[in-house]
Amino acid sequence: MENQILKHLGGADYIPANIPELLQQLGWPRDRQQELQRFLRGLETGGRIVRVKGNRYILPQEADLIPGRIRINRAGKGFLLPDDSAIKEIVIPENATFTALHEDHVLVRRDRPESKNTGTVIRVLKRHRTKIVGTLQKGTRFLYVIPDDPRLPHDVYVPEPHDVGRPAQIGDKVVVELHEWESRNANPEGEIIEVLGAPDEEGVDMLSVLRQYSLPLHFPKLVLAEARAIGSQVLPQELHGREDCRRHPVVTIDPEDAKDFDDAICLQRLSADQWKLWVHIADVSHYVRPGTALDAEASKRGNSTYLVDRVIPMLPEALSNELCSLKPSVDRLTKCVEFVISNDGRVLSTKFYPAVIHSQRRFNYREVLEILQRPPGDAIGRMLHDVHELAQRIRRLRFKAGSLDLDFPESKIRLDEHGRILRIDRLENDISHQLIEECMLLANEAVATRLMALNLKSVYRVHEPPDERRLREYRDEVVSHHVPCGNLSKPAEVQKLLHTLGTLPIGQALKIGLLKSLMRARYDVNPLGHYGLAKKKYTHFTSPIRRYADLVVHRSLFQRDHVPATSLKEIAEHISDTERNSADAERDSRDVKLFAYLKGQLASGKPTRYPALVTDLRNFGFFVDVTGLAMSGLVPLSTIKDDFYIYDEQRNQLIGRRTRHTIRLGDKVEVQVAKVDAFKKQVDFRLAEKAAAIGAAKAPAQRAPLQPQRRPQPQFSRRPPQRFRRHRR
Repeated sequence: MENQILKHLGGADYIPANIPELLQQLGWPRDRQQELQRFLRGLETGGRIVRVKGNRYILPQEADLIPGRIRINRAGKGFLLPDDSAIKEIVIPENATFTALHEDHVLVRRDRPESKNTGTVIRVLKRHRTKIVGTLQKGTRFLYVIPDDPRLPHDVYVPEPHDVGRPAQIGDKVVVELHEWESRNANPEGEIIEVLGAPDEEGVDMLSVLRQYSLPLHFPKLVLAEARAIGSQVLPQELHGREDCRRHPVVTIDPEDAKDFDDAICLQRLSADQWKLWVHIADVSHYVRPGTALDAEASKRGNSTYLVDRVIPMLPEALSNELCSLKPSVDRLTKCVEFVISNDGRVLSTKFYPAVIHSQRRFNYREVLEILQRPPGDAIGRMLHDVHELAQRIRRLRFKAGSLDLDFPESKIRLDEHGRILRIDRLENDISHQLIEECMLLANEAVATRLMALNLKSVYRVHEPPDERRLREYRDEVVSHHVPCGNLSKPAEVQKLLHTLGTLPIGQALKIGLLKSLMRARYDVNPLGHYGLAKKKYTHFTSPIRRYADLVVHRSLFQRDHVPATSLKEIAEHISDTERNSADAERDSRDVKLFAYLKGQLASGKPTRYPALVTDLRNFGFFVDVTGLAMSGLVPLSTIKDDFYIYDEQRNQLIGRRTRHTIRLGDKVEVQVAKVDAFKKQVDFRLAEKAAAIGAAKAPAQRAPLQPQRRPQPQFSRRPPQRFRRHRR
C-alpha cells in the first residue's frame, strides 16, 4: 500500500491532494479513509512524504525539503545526515535548529545557493528521546530542571512532582518526561517521573547515565527463562556437522577483566612458505534463534555497553559469560574462518565452517606481551611468537595497501569499592593487541568477500571517505603550521601526512584534527567499503556476543534462510543508532567519575600535576589534551599570572606582552585542574605552579595590533573521537 501511495505522489501529473482527494485518485472506497490516514501518518513520520498547506501531501523533494537525522554538538550547531545517502551532510546553524534535539528525525529546507551547504529545520518528525535527566532547581515562581546533556541548552519547566516514589529535593537528579515543544522562543516543559537522588549520593551518578541513555538494568523474565532453558554445556548431538578442532592448540587473548570471550585463534605451519590460521568465533547464532525473546531483546539492545563501572550486556550472562564464551578447558561451539597464508602475509585461500573447540588457555594482553618479549618457553609460546611475526607482516601489507594509522592510546578507569576513581591506566596498542587485531580484521574482510561473492544479503561495516570541504579546511590548518601537505583527497597523501606528523612535536595535536574531520563508521546493507582500513569489502563478524551486527552476519553466511532481507536496512540503521547511544553513554559514564575525581582534587587544595599537549589556541586561552586523564580542557588566559598574553592569529600563537614568551600548538606543558562545571560538562585547567613560564622568549619581526576578544563557551571533549576507536572499527 505504501508503495502505491508513493508511486502516485511521484507521478508526473500529480497535484498536491488532501485525504478525500487521494481516496478518489487511488480508487479506494470511503470506508478506507482511516486506513489511508494511518499509512500517510507513518510515511510522514518517516520523512517519506510531507504535509503542506491545506493538509495536502507531496514528496519532500517537491517542496525542496530533506528528511534526515540531526546531530547537535555542544556549541549548538547541527549536522543533518540525510536519509538519502546520496545527499551530503548539511550544516544547521545554531539559530536554525528549531526545537530539534540531538538525534531527532527532522525535515530541513536547504539554503540557497546549495553551495552554502547549510539549512534550516522546519519540522521535527520524530523525537529520538522523550525523557531527559537533569538537576531540579527552583526559580522565583516555578521549578525547572537543568538537563545533564549540554546539547539541550534550555531549562525544562516542570510542576511540583507527585507520586514519584520519593520526595524531590532542590538539587536532586530527576528524570523528566518531555511534553510537546513547538516553539524555540519558549522553554520546553515536562513532568518529573522519577527522582534519582542527590548528585553526590553513591550510585546516583551512574543511575543518571543509565536513565539518560535508556539503558536497561535487567533482562525480561522470558529472556532469562529462554537462556536458562538452553543449558550450561555443549551436548553431544550438537557436534553433528561440525569440524572437530578440539585437539588444536586454540587460545584466547582478551583484556584482563573480560568475561565474554568472542574469539580464539590457532596457527600451524603447513610448509616452509605457508601457514594455516584458524580464527574461531563464538557460535551465538546456534543458541539465539530468530523469533525468540532472546533474539528480540538482543536486537533491541543492539550491542553491549561498557560503562566505567559495569557492563550492560547484549545477552544474558548465562550465554555471554558462560555457554557462548570461549572459556578454556571446556568444549565450545564456533564459526570458523580457516586461512592458508603465505610467509609474507598474503591470504592464499579461505574456508568457512561450524566447528567445536576446546581452548587450551585464556591469555590477557599483558601476559602475551611478556611472552613475546622473551624466547618462547613451550609450544603455545612458540605459536604466539609465530602468530605475532605473521600478524606484523599482514599489518605491513595492510598499511602498504593504504590503511591509515589512526590509533591513539586509550585509557581504563579503575574504581574502588565505593565507585571512586582509584587510578587511570594507559592502554597502548602494543604488539599483543596488534596480534589479535590483524587476525580479526582478516576474518572480517574474508567474510565480507564471501558474502559479496555469493550475493548474499547482509549488513556491512562501512566507513565513508571524509567530506572534501572538511579535508580542505583541515589541510589549510596543517599548511598554516608550515607542515608539507599534499592533496588529502588521495589516501596516499593522508598516509604520507600521518607519517610526517609522527615525527613532529606538533604532530599529535594535528592528528587529532584529522580524526575530527573523518566520518563516523556505521552499518549499511550496501558494501561501501572502509576508508580508514582501506578495505573495499568489510563487515563485522568477530564479536557476536557483544554486537548484533555480527550475529546477523553469521546468519547471512551460515543460515541464509533466516535473514529477513526486507528488514536488513532497518536493522542496519537501528544498530548504528544503538552503537552511537552506547558510545555517548560510555563517554558520559567516564566523565561523571572524572568530574567527581577532579572536584575532589580542588577540594583538597592539592590538585595533581599532569603533562599535557597544547592542541588548539584561541584569543581567550588554549586547549590541552591531558593524556593522564584521557580528557581535554581549556586553560583560560585569565589563569596565567606571569604575563598578559595576546593571540597572534597570523602565526597561531599566544605571545606574552611583557616577557615575549610564546605558547604554540604542540607545546608540552604541565597543568592542574582549575574549575569543574558539571552542568556544562566542561573542565578548565591552569598551568601548574612554577610552570607558568613556557615556550621560548622570542620577539616576532612584525605583528599586527591585536585586540582581546570576547571568550565563547569552551567545549569539553574527549580524545580520541569516538568515531574511530579501535574496538569500534
